[in-house]
Amino acid sequence: MPTSENFLIRRLPRTARKHLLDQCALFDLVLSDELSVRGQPLDHAHFPIDGFISMVIDMDGYPELEVGMVGCEAMLGAELLLGATPAPWRALVQGPGHSWRIGAKALRRECATSPALLQVVQTSLLVRLHQQALASACERFHMIGQRLARWLLMSHDRARSDRFHVTHEGMATMLGVRRVGVTLAASELQDCGLIRYHRGELTVLDRTALEGRSCSCYATDRALHQTLFPAQPA
Repeated sequence: MPTSENFLIRRLPRTARKHLLDQCALFDLVLSDELSVRGQPLDHAHFPIDGFISMVIDMDGYPELEVGMVGCEAMLGAELLLGATPAPWRALVQGPGHSWRIGAKALRRECATSPALLQVVQTSLLVRLHQQALASACERFHMIGQRLARWLLMSHDRARSDRFHVTHEGMATMLGVRRVGVTLAASELQDCGLIRYHRGELTVLDRTALEGRSCSCYATDRALHQTLFPAQPA
């Protein structure tokens, strides 16, 4: 059993937290598994405990592109509050772990009876809308090396480990670029001693320097989250 908890669930009052978890089931996040299909409504929401999930757009004739990442700081499925709308993306497990999974109808029912949960889910949805808008601008205006550094920092935050599994092909997919571009950018980071990469295992060696290589979107994203989800009193 995992010993850590999801950030959103932890913010709930004790009674609301217990009631929500009574409706959830512990779910294994298996690397590369798809949790949703593009064009179909979500059946479940996920509150990751560890591991993380990428939301990937795949349009006909164009490379796949990551438009969002969800780890223990957020949830997958906040848009279920809007009704049974088709998902415009695929939800792909990028880092293995566990989540609390709840059915779509059960989540709506809980939100209807728990103002605290409703506020948390609505704020989570607002954060993701901001993040996706920021990601669109980042993809358009920033260089591959900066975007790769940002993506590695985001993955590092959610992996809760200096080491995690990723391939050049996977990074290229997430950034929506050719594999050769990612290979060159990753090689430069490795040559500078910021990361070590070997057979699909990447290790962050110098996080501070990696933050210096990232575009400003990483710091902006973190600041947004801290503004909308201020720290709770100890």
